[in-house]
Amino acid sequence: MRTLAVVGTGLIGTSVGLAMSRRGVTVHLVDRDPSAARTAAALGAGVVDSPAGPVDLAVLAVPPRAVAGVLAEQHARGLARAYTDVASVKALPVRRAADGIAAACYVGGHPMAGRERSGPLAARADLFEGRPWVLTPSPRTSQTALNQALELVALCGATPRFMDGEAHDRAVALTSHTPHLMASLLAARLLHATPDALRLAGQGLRDTARIAGGDPGLWADILCSNAAPVVQVLREVEKDLTELLTALEHLAQHGEPQSAAGRRVGELLERGATGLRAIGPSPAHRSAARRPFRVTVGERPGELTRLLDVLAEHDMAAHEVTTVDTPEQDGVTVEFTAPAGVLTELRRRTAEQGWRLEDGSSPPRRRPQPSRTGRRWDEEIVPAGRVASLPGVRTRMS
Repeated sequence: MRTLAVVGTGLIGTSVGLAMSRRGVTVHLVDRDPSAARTAAALGAGVVDSPAGPVDLAVLAVPPRAVAGVLAEQHARGLARAYTDVASVKALPVRRAADGIAAACYVGGHPMAGRERSGPLAARADLFEGRPWVLTPSPRTSQTALNQALELVALCGATPRFMDGEAHDRAVALTSHTPHLMASLLAARLLHATPDALRLAGQGLRDTARIAGGDPGLWADILCSNAAPVVQVLREVEKDLTELLTALEHLAQHGEPQSAAGRRVGELLERGATGLRAIGPSPAHRSAARRPFRVTVGERPGELTRLLDVLAEHDMAAHEVTTVDTPEQDGVTVEFTAPAGVLTELRRRTAEQGWRLEDGSSPPRRRPQPSRTGRRWDEEIVPAGRVASLPGVRTRMS
């Protein structure tokens, strides 16, 4: 691939331009908002001019309901030899495109990557690295168009996944569209909170409601385009919510946490924890080789929390950390795995805090103690259970 056109220079379109420009591909930027295209060009995503002839591939980075119309328009002007899109709904664009004259040169696409921010200034060249990129070719899609789309995915560092358009839409209704709605519903309740209540907002609320900051206009288009699958997921959530409300109302009136109502609440929370484990580690964890490490911190209040904050900076969650009670060490030993790519920065950050980052694949260094006769002991005995448990952190004895 030598030439590419990006139609729509928002977050995804500009990120595609940045990634492909780094690969030496000449990228032409097209947007109905000239200032957005110029901003993307200033970031290095491409050039704002018309290509001399058809480019190898055009990426349509427009909302789902606009894909078919933009495809027909750009195909009529001869913008590219092949076309793909990045809309997060596939059945509707693929169905409408299949009815047009450009059906053979089009393959539906959806990179499974994004951010809560929108617009070209939020774009990143590495946005797609290690992420799935769904392709939904129709029976009329040509091999040439499919090959161009596959090359785009490869050059952006993503992993191609082939799916039927309707199966894709059912999947993202559960994994993307409904979560956005739930975050928006929760965030909307904050409009009714008092200033005193808002001052109590912590990181948990921010993490849960973070994606509600997405572009409301774009998300309205997405939800309208994928309404039926989202309704199916929301109906199941409604059943769980009704059951939860019934149980909590009983507890509010009668207490009795050991009652059937209390058990139902606990079962729902346990199902949530099990569901979280089902999706496995984050894409950043899966895309990079990981090595085991350990750090021993003192037992002063707050020191272990500071270490967890440092690990969180490098995309390591508390539930992936294990604390080990090691009698031969002063303090608390924390074990975790980290991508090799963050080792230099992680070593710097832990050293700043006065901690030593050790290789977790080798036995921990013992702290020798003098005996009463002056001999050095290999081990010392300390009371069990001196390691305080933290939410989300597993504890084991060495």
